[in-house]
Amino acid sequence: MPRQNTQLEAAGAEFLVLGHLLIEGIHAFKSYTNNKGFDLVAVNAEKKLSVRVQVKSCWRTRAEGFIINNFDCDFVVIALLNRGSKDGKADALPPEYFVIPVAVVQALPRTKGWGKVSFANFPKLQSYRERWDLIRTALKM
Repeated sequence: MPRQNTQLEAAGAEFLVLGHLLIEGIHAFKSYTNNKGFDLVAVNAEKKLSVRVQVKSCWRTRAEGFIINNFDCDFVVIALLNRGSKDGKADALPPEYFVIPVAVVQALPRTKGWGKVSFANFPKLQSYRERWDLIRTALKM
């Protein structure tokens, strides 16, 4: 599947994550555009708590990492969209989601300049798969 518009892909990933939060019973909404540190806000209105969520999307199947340079959030959700590859050799697969506290992401090694985190340098990545409960816990739900 050829890439068309990366802004649409990123917005789609944000809405996918928003949908998962809502399905998990976590009240959430998309923030206004141009908030550099976060894309979504999850809330517990009864306890007056909120967390900011930054969504990092990866279009291709078997992505090698993601770029992050702003840590003004509480959680980073990596949305692996798994849409195939430019050369058509990789199949499209269902999306995968990893919910990671921002302090964990900040501690990972990143490339100079680009700020790319390699999944190869993140041995515990699988332990954060579908961990929506981390957000629920932060909101004291």
